[in-house]
Amino acid sequence: MTVIYGRSIGRALPRLGALRSVLSCSRFGDDIRYLSITAHRYANSDAKLDLPALDQKWRQRWAALKSTKTSDGAEKKYVLPMFPYPSGYLHLGHLRVYTIADVVARFHSLRGHDVLLPMGWDAFGLPAENAAIERGIDPATWTKSNIAKMKEQLDVMNGSWDWSRELATCDPSFYKHTQKIFLLLREQGLAYQDEAEVNYDPVDKTVLANEQVDANGCSWRSGAKVEKRKLKQWFLRISQFRDSLLQDLEILSKDNNWPERVLTMQKNWLGKSTGATIKFPLMAFEHITHSAIEVFTSRPDTLFGVQYLALASTHPVVAQLAAKDPELQAFLDILPGLPPDSKVGYLLPHIRAVNPLAYHDETPEATKRSIPIYVAPYVLGDYGEGAVMGVPAHDVRDHSFWKTHHKDEPVRFVLAASEDESTTAIPNEPFIDHGVMTAQSGLFKGRSSQEAGEMLVRILEEAELAKPVEKWRLRDWLVSRQRYWGTPIPIIHCGSCGAVPVPEEELPVELPEVDEHWAGKKTGNPLETVEEWVNTSCPQCHGPARRDTDTMDTFVDSSWYFARFIDPHNDEVPFSREKARKMLPVDLYIGGIEHAILHLLYSRFIYKFLMGSTLVGETEGVQEPFKRLITQGMVHGKTYTDPATGKFLKPDEVDLTDPARPRVVRTGEVAGVSYEKMSKSKYNGVDPTDVINLHGADATRAHMLFQAPVSEVLDWDGDKIVGVTRWLGRVWELVQRVSTILSSASVREFFEQEAARLGTMKEKELQQWDKAARVWREVQKTVESVTGSYEKVYALNTVVSDLMILTNVIIEEEKGVPDGVKREAVEGLVRMMAPITPAFAEECWAVLHPGETSIFKSEKGRFPVADGTVDLLQPRKQVCAVQVNGRLKFAAEIAVPPEGLGEEERREWVVGEVLKTEEGRKKFEGVDVGKAKKVVVIKGGKLVNFVM
Repeated sequence: MTVIYGRSIGRALPRLGALRSVLSCSRFGDDIRYLSITAHRYANSDAKLDLPALDQKWRQRWAALKSTKTSDGAEKKYVLPMFPYPSGYLHLGHLRVYTIADVVARFHSLRGHDVLLPMGWDAFGLPAENAAIERGIDPATWTKSNIAKMKEQLDVMNGSWDWSRELATCDPSFYKHTQKIFLLLREQGLAYQDEAEVNYDPVDKTVLANEQVDANGCSWRSGAKVEKRKLKQWFLRISQFRDSLLQDLEILSKDNNWPERVLTMQKNWLGKSTGATIKFPLMAFEHITHSAIEVFTSRPDTLFGVQYLALASTHPVVAQLAAKDPELQAFLDILPGLPPDSKVGYLLPHIRAVNPLAYHDETPEATKRSIPIYVAPYVLGDYGEGAVMGVPAHDVRDHSFWKTHHKDEPVRFVLAASEDESTTAIPNEPFIDHGVMTAQSGLFKGRSSQEAGEMLVRILEEAELAKPVEKWRLRDWLVSRQRYWGTPIPIIHCGSCGAVPVPEEELPVELPEVDEHWAGKKTGNPLETVEEWVNTSCPQCHGPARRDTDTMDTFVDSSWYFARFIDPHNDEVPFSREKARKMLPVDLYIGGIEHAILHLLYSRFIYKFLMGSTLVGETEGVQEPFKRLITQGMVHGKTYTDPATGKFLKPDEVDLTDPARPRVVRTGEVAGVSYEKMSKSKYNGVDPTDVINLHGADATRAHMLFQAPVSEVLDWDGDKIVGVTRWLGRVWELVQRVSTILSSASVREFFEQEAARLGTMKEKELQQWDKAARVWREVQKTVESVTGSYEKVYALNTVVSDLMILTNVIIEEEKGVPDGVKREAVEGLVRMMAPITPAFAEECWAVLHPGETSIFKSEKGRFPVADGTVDLLQPRKQVCAVQVNGRLKFAAEIAVPPEGLGEEERREWVVGEVLKTEEGRKKFEGVDVGKAKKVVVIKGGKLVNFVM
């Protein structure tokens, strides 16, 4: 491309002659701010738009451009996608979340904000260790190789990551500070060691947190049945922060900053419930040391309906009886293999319980009877008191258990929906709502259940048989893991001094090399056997001691990584106090709903701790790590199945000659087509790199956003990208056509000047005004619409559709629009596209402004803002639908009614305008509309109905 600069204008004057007509068409000619002319005529070029080539070109230029510091006064925007685990392969789900993050970051950058968009790697974890065992290589080697491959994939997405802040949690320079945070927690009494019953994965040979065990009692990683073992473990006292973790969810719910679904999941996991502990005295026919069993209940109003008690396998009463009862012990041995919702139970012999209400004279006889006690797998040992009161009539789970063991015995309803004791429950189904006490509730009959429950607790409290309490589902966070590939716990165990922290100057405690372990493909934790690493001296007494051989749960690393990004090269502390106060919290956090509980809850806890620690100092207000959370939907792939067998088909097993009717190659039958979660077993995975290499990153990004709202599942169909590439082609042609038009003065000034002349304009000028006004009105409408969509994030799909509509309007009116308006409209379009299609926008900008280095570093390239001309550009004409007796007769284009008309005046005005039109004269020929019984005008004159 030959660029004509000022000193060569003399040589170029002959070429400018062709532009005289262009300049004369525009009323901007008297106020030209700068001249930017390209001698090369793109409009006459037959060169095809090569999007992949543009990607490569501009990625090289971006890499060469030095970053420019945004003004110190610029508003900070910290945009962060959840960092990936380096598996070695990025899938379309990654492409979606990272596209969203980059688009939002570029939008804020174009608005002049100081944007932080970092990237790193959640690099520790069991998969890498298992891969190392399987391949016979060091997990560090495997992980670093995967990081290199995935970084290459990320680079082709046209992202604007700040790689100068890159981190990996497996890097000693990172986990040194994880160890510091652990010791800081211990110093504050928030990290402690205790013996506890833990979930043990026999396949991966490691402890799992409760959250890592699924509903069937299986490991979230290996799928193995989890065993219960007693081990000494390290815990973080997250329970100390439970009140603020719950209360501050209200702050996060404001303005829909966090999705309601995530807030609900967090509330449920915290699990605060208010109720009472109630003592059930025991009747024992053999010697037993316990005089009563304590039960926690949130529904004391159902106490009259208790028909059994159920105990956890770990309850002290069960442990005492099992020592003398071989059958009970045999039952306990099989419990780990049963699902938690199993309805099996063991009836404890020679022991019964008494309802504490039995001691009141007015209690119904049914409630005074002694009640059986079971051991049941559905009762959790770490919640409440490890015991539940079974109320079959008013709890679904209790009802199911009771009917399994007492099929022919009735359930006792003590609550009803109304005073006449009719219930809303289906016969033989429990009534689980609050309601009115029935006759089975003795003196409390007719009272509301909430009132009765409070009274019952007060009565029993006086007899020392109950007390009001609150319970939480949340338990302290178990962070010990019996594996190698994780952050070593910085504790030394001394026979004399106990558990002693590793001195800060000796951090990080690095993982030793254990190549023989991997080469031998051995399982288990090699740290336990590396004597030269384990054996050390005590920092206090200098006697012989041993290092802790457990490593930390990887969720500890991810609970604070976002804070390290603000100060990634600080060797002294995890991050400086000054940077924390300036750059935290994260303004926009983007990731999957699958992290709604574990990662987000742990991050909130650690952030609250850090912000109140000596690291940052006392801070005011609510401390939450992520101001706003965006959860994107999954990406599903097109999946083919054999209708005869239901089996998933491989790509080479499907004949796509007719894409609308794919056929099974083997049989010729039409294959089943559906969209499913991408997986190797379904042969429906798509490599985003392949798509980008074929269509270009920008078209892929735009298609990804256009196909579905951010929060919804996206059914990926790569064949439809062609629609986006056609749109980009139309924009490219527009840019070429306007590239030779001079950049001009304010469009607003032009329309203000022309508006003053409307009354004196001739018809041809009015037509030109209408076209120009329509284009600029659409520009202003689009600016407001897409700005809102970029800010909302969830509506990014509408950005693409709005920009497509604007493109069509510019093309439709192109021939009649003054050149200055046309050029400014196209420039505005390119600037609004830039966050989504950055390389394409750069190329367009280079054509429009050859002297500029990058649209993202140009003052002229800032994101457009509405210029206030919308009121000035109201249409002079509008389409009016004409009905007769409610049926559409025809449509006519009429002038827009003047403002300030009364109802009667507007009606007469619209009718008169309709009759002036050619359509009106033809359709109403011979019809006296003045004799209409009624004329109704609505929608500002866009519809008129003649009732004849």
